[in-house]
Amino acid sequence: MKRFFTGALLLLTTHVLTAQELYVFADPASNVPAKSISAKYSGKFLRSAHTDRIEQRHMAEGMLGLSKEWMLRGSTTFSDMYSENLRWESMKLYTKYRFLSIDDVHKHFRMAAFAEASYSRNDMMYDELSLDGDQSGVQAGVILTQLWDKLAVSGTFGYLQTFKKSSPGKYIPSDNPLHHEGTYAAWPEQAFNYTISAGYLLFPRHYTSYKQTNVNLYAELLGQQTLDKKYFFIDFAPSIQFIFNSNSKLNAGYRIELNSDMQRMAQNRLLVSFEYVFLNALKKKR
Repeated sequence: MKRFFTGALLLLTTHVLTAQELYVFADPASNVPAKSISAKYSGKFLRSAHTDRIEQRHMAEGMLGLSKEWMLRGSTTFSDMYSENLRWESMKLYTKYRFLSIDDVHKHFRMAAFAEASYSRNDMMYDELSLDGDQSGVQAGVILTQLWDKLAVSGTFGYLQTFKKSSPGKYIPSDNPLHHEGTYAAWPEQAFNYTISAGYLLFPRHYTSYKQTNVNLYAELLGQQTLDKKYFFIDFAPSIQFIFNSNSKLNAGYRIELNSDMQRMAQNRLLVSFEYVFLNALKKKR
């Protein structure tokens, strides 16, 4: 009985400190709980700027909390964004290592390094670079997260390199009326990605049980600057999150383009996701 109450208190304390940094569009420097397994579904929906039809992408993810410092995540996607019908399109492997933790009462500062690699069957069709189903490539970077009581602020900075596909490049029509043939310009291949995220714990006002439902509000800025072709975008993404029984969460967010000179799939997009954590699933049974 004593062990049960100690474990519940530890879970409640962790829950209070990290609930508002479970961002919807970005990862924090913190990891999934150690020795736990997480399963997640995400659905992305948008109206294509080129075909004017509603397109969708579905992602299934599995995460392993190998320790409090190190986690692994594998994912795969199905989409109709590059085809007429829904089909399998990509897979990705992601790892994150938290190398710095400065913890205090109701606040902490953490830093982590991450790396990911993806394979996608899609050809290049847009200036925007993404490893979430769109292109094959690798990315590495750092995450810094600061928590103060009910507010958590985080920054993610990464370098992304895509692998060339068979597409000849973006077609640029001729601006000379006497010369009707245009040219092809190569797609961008390298980019600097950055995200600034803020999360606020709205409810509950006071914790009495780990079974209480959490309500978190998020605001995130997501940007990209391609390094070889000098295109950019910056998006704003508000979202809301519900956490149930400290082990499952439901997210809904809407990503809005603020400014861009890129050829993109869409200016705005809706994201919904659900995640369930199997706590202590990797612990050895005595």
